[in-house]
Amino acid sequence: MARYVDAIDLPVPIEEAFDYLADFSRTAEWDPGVAEAHRLTGGKIRLGSRFDVIVAFFGQLIPLEYEITEFERPSRLVLTGGDSSLTSVDEITFVARAGGTRVTYEARIELIGIRRIAEPIVDVLMQRVGRLAVRGLRERLSRTGPAKHEGQSPLDLEGSSRKGRRKASSRSRRRPRTTRKNTSHQKPKGAA
Repeated sequence: MARYVDAIDLPVPIEEAFDYLADFSRTAEWDPGVAEAHRLTGGKIRLGSRFDVIVAFFGQLIPLEYEITEFERPSRLVLTGGDSSLTSVDEITFVARAGGTRVTYEARIELIGIRRIAEPIVDVLMQRVGRLAVRGLRERLSRTGPAKHEGQSPLDLEGSSRKGRRKASSRSRRRPRTTRKNTSHQKPKGAA
C-alpha cells in the first residue's frame, strides 16, 4: 500500500478548514495531481456525499469516485474512492490551535490485482505529489498564494494539466523534431 502522511498548520478556524476539505470538489484548487473535481450529490456536504475526481497519472486522466465514509464535524473526515484498478482512502483530522487549525492528512492507495507490483513506484510518486498538495493547501487557505496550480501535474509525465493536455495532443500530431547541431563555434564554409 502506498501512503503519505503530513501535518499542516492553517491560519483558519477549525470549522472553516473542515468545511473546505470536506467539499472534495475543491481539490483541484490546491492538489496539483487533480485535473478536475465535481460534486455528484446535491444538498449539504455530509456522510454519503459523493464526488467525481479526475486524477492526472502518467499521461492519462483517471476518474475516481469518492464518498464521505466518516464525517465527524469538525474533527475527522474520511473519504474513500477508487475504480476497478485501485482503492484510495483519505483520512483527515483537525485540531484547533492558537491562531488556526492543525490538519493531519493521510492518503493511502492500494492497487488491485497484478497492479500491486507497481505500488513502490506509486509510493514514491505519492511523496512528491503529497508535498506539493500540502503546499497548495497551505497557500490556498493562507490566502498567500495561487488558488490553482499551474503547469504540469507531478504525476503526469505527459502533461495532462489543462495546458499540458493541449500541448501533448498537438505534439502527438506533429512529426518529431530533428535536432540541429550548434554550429556557431565552427568556421563558416570556405573559411581557411
